[in-house]
Amino acid sequence: MSASLHRLSRMMGERMLMKRTLEESHKGIALLIVLWVMTILIVTVFSFSLLTRADTYGTAAFKDSMEKQYLAEAGIERGIAEIIYRSINDNQTVILEGREVWKTDGSSYSGRIGKGAYMVRIFDEAGKISLNSLTDASGMILKNLLVNLGAPPEDAETIVDSILDWKDDDNLHRLYGAEDDYYLSLKNPYKARNAAFETLEELLRVKGVTPDILFGTDKKKGVIPFLTIHSRTNLININVAPREVLAALPGVSAEMADQIVAVRGVEEIKGMEDVMDIIGRASSLTAPYVSGQTGASMVYTIEGYGYKDLEKRSYPIRATVAMEGPSRYRYLYYRSPAEVMP
Repeated sequence: MSASLHRLSRMMGERMLMKRTLEESHKGIALLIVLWVMTILIVTVFSFSLLTRADTYGTAAFKDSMEKQYLAEAGIERGIAEIIYRSINDNQTVILEGREVWKTDGSSYSGRIGKGAYMVRIFDEAGKISLNSLTDASGMILKNLLVNLGAPPEDAETIVDSILDWKDDDNLHRLYGAEDDYYLSLKNPYKARNAAFETLEELLRVKGVTPDILFGTDKKKGVIPFLTIHSRTNLININVAPREVLAALPGVSAEMADQIVAVRGVEEIKGMEDVMDIIGRASSLTAPYVSGQTGASMVYTIEGYGYKDLEKRSYPIRATVAMEGPSRYRYLYYRSPAEVMP
């Protein structure tokens, strides 16, 4: 009897111990589950917080970019309005203060809209070297420009001759030029256009022209700001030509180019007599390639830059417009955003 009671007592003790062990095991599992759930919740909340912050920053950056884009667009529209105003008032003998016409030689003008601002530069295309009007004679100007911008003379010879070969309608290449036989031998072959250039970027297909030469680098300017396919004249307007183009003209040194820029900043150069006063005898070399008639091309490139207060980075837009009447114009080119030119 006592043995049975002892056995029963032991069995009950074992059951109670097993029950207690199971309860403790269940508590441990529950604790692990709670810890895992808390970890998952923390990670989820942290991830949501990062996504929310990223979305907030992204929205703010998008808003900031759009505001600067609209400011740049306002600059483009202001530039067009000033071109129209110039065409109406350019010949007035008396100009009221604050009503002066804007120059079209790349001079900078600015305006404010609320907490933002824009900067505008207008370039008369007649002050640039016209690719489609380039000849063997005027090619000298482009050669000088390339050399002045840092290209080796032999590379400049190759580029100019290849440009002339690219747009002429025959398959005979110049001394340093290239025609179909060269382009068809490339890894990705193609033929020369044998017609006028359609874009300035097309120059990258011409022998000798590299992105660094065309667009420039951090250390030197590219040639593209000084070229045009839109000018309606093969003469360079000396009143609006950039200093770099002036210094590339036959007979004009860098110092003479600076003098021309200084003189025309005060009063418009009327003709070769005024040029002769600045550069002397060398004007006979320059005369066949220049004109003093402002607005002869009626095609302008406008650069608009949108800014926000205390910000250095801007949103750049570049547009080329052709004036077709007193207040009518047509876009020939529009890029937004555009690469920043010097």
